Amino acid sequence: MIKIKKGIDIHLVGEAKKEMKVYEPTLYAIKPLDFIGVVPKMHVAEGDDVKVGTVLFHDKKNEGIFFTSPVSGKVKAIVRGEKRVILQVVVESDGKYEAIDFGKAEPSKLTRNEVIEKMVQSGTWTMLRQRPYSTIANPQDEPKCVVVSMFDTAPMAPDNNFIVAGKMESIKAGVEALAKLTNGKVYLNVNSSETKKALEALNFSAKNVSVNEFQGPHPAGNVSTQLNVLSPINKGETVWYTYAQNLVAIGNLFLTGNYDSNRVVAFTGSEVKEPAYYQTRIGADMSGLYSNITSENVRIISGNVLTGKKINGDNFLGFYDSQISVIPEGDHYQLFGWLAPNFKKFTSTNTMGASLCKKSRKVLDTNLNGGIRPLIMTGNFEKVFPFDIYPMQLIKACIIKDIDQMEELGIYEIDAEDFALCEVIDPSKTPIQQIIREGLELLRKEMN
Repeated sequence: MIKIKKGIDIHLVGEAKKEMKVYEPTLYAIKPLDFIGVVPKMHVAEGDDVKVGTVLFHDKKNEGIFFTSPVSGKVKAIVRGEKRVILQVVVESDGKYEAIDFGKAEPSKLTRNEVIEKMVQSGTWTMLRQRPYSTIANPQDEPKCVVVSMFDTAPMAPDNNFIVAGKMESIKAGVEALAKLTNGKVYLNVNSSETKKALEALNFSAKNVSVNEFQGPHPAGNVSTQLNVLSPINKGETVWYTYAQNLVAIGNLFLTGNYDSNRVVAFTGSEVKEPAYYQTRIGADMSGLYSNITSENVRIISGNVLTGKKINGDNFLGFYDSQISVIPEGDHYQLFGWLAPNFKKFTSTNTMGASLCKKSRKVLDTNLNGGIRPLIMTGNFEKVFPFDIYPMQLIKACIIKDIDQMEELGIYEIDAEDFALCEVIDPSKTPIQQIIREGLELLRKEMN
C-alpha cells in the first residue's frame, strides 16, 4: 500500500447515493474546447445522419485523431463562436444507438499498430491522454508507461469501485490493449483492497501490469500524485494516462467491436434534491436533470468543484467528466465575516471555528470571501502539495514565463489540477490553476 500524507479532503453535502438511474436525453454534444490544442476539421454538416462511431471531425494538427459521435441520429447544429471557432457539434439522438462495427478482437493477439488503428478509427483513442500537457496521446510516440487512476478523491467524486463493479471482463480487455502500447509498465491504481484483489484475480496475459493500492487525502486520486511515486516524468519523457470508465470503454471496443460512449455520471451537490448516479452517454445534455435542483441561484459545474467548468446555459457534459456539481452561487457578502466564528465554513488552518469540525460536511458557495491581493508567502502550499516541488516558486516562474526555471522546478511532473488545493487555501485569491495552465501551454507551443 502506498500512503499519501499531504493533502486535504474537503467534505461537502451532496454526495450521490449509490442508486443507478438511466438518463437518455435527446441532445448530445462534442466540444472541441474540451481537448487541449485541438483544431477541428469537420467531416459532417448540419442535417447529416450519423451512427455511434461516425467521425464528426478530426484534428487539423494531427489528422490521425478522430472525434466520433456518441449516439446515432442527425447532426442538429455546429455551433461557432468568435472568428468562427467551433464550440460544439450537437447531435440529436434517434434513440436507436445504431453503431458502426469496427470488429471484435482479442488485444493480446494484435500487434501494437493494430490496437492503435482500431482505437483511432473508432474515436476511442481520444480517451487516452499524455503527460506532460494533458493533450490527447500522440499515436506516433511510445510512452515510458501507462497509468490508469481507478479512483477519484475530489469533493463529492463518484465512487469508481461502485461504477466498475461487474465490469471486470471489459477492464481486462482494456488493460491488455494498453499493455500493447508501451514496453514499460501499465499501472492500475486503486484505493480499495477489494478492487485490488479483483484486478489481480484477472490473470492478465500481459506481464507488464502492476496493480497498486493508494490511501490518503485528495489529491491522492490525481494521476500526477501517483506518477510522482511510481514513475516521475523527466524532460523528454512521455507518459500516457486514462481513468476507470475510459478503461472500460477501451475494453468494450475490443469485446463488442463498437465505440462505447456510455458514461456513468454522479449528479451531486448541496442544491440537488436527490443526488444519484445516472447511466447516460458522453456529451449528454444535462438540463433534463435540473428539475432536481432546489434553487435557481446556483452554479452548475461539469466536473468537480475544484477543477470543473461552469456550464450554466451550456448544459452539455464535458468529454472527460463523470460528475455534475451544483452549489450555491457566491453573490452575497458577509459584513465583518472575518470576525464571526464561521463554524460552517471550510478552513485548512486553526484560525476559524470551523477548525473544530473539519470532517463535518459543509454547504459551500462560490464566494471568494475577498478580492485578489498580492501573492503572499505563507508556507501553507507545501502542506497540501504532495510533490518534491516548490509550489510557490513554480507559480512565480509561470507568471514571469521563465521556461528554464519552470523546467528546473519540475513543471513536467504536474498539471493545473494538482494546484487546485493551493488555490483553495490561498489567502491571495490568485487564479493558480490558470497560471499553471498558461505555463504549460507556453511550454507546449515552444517545444512544438
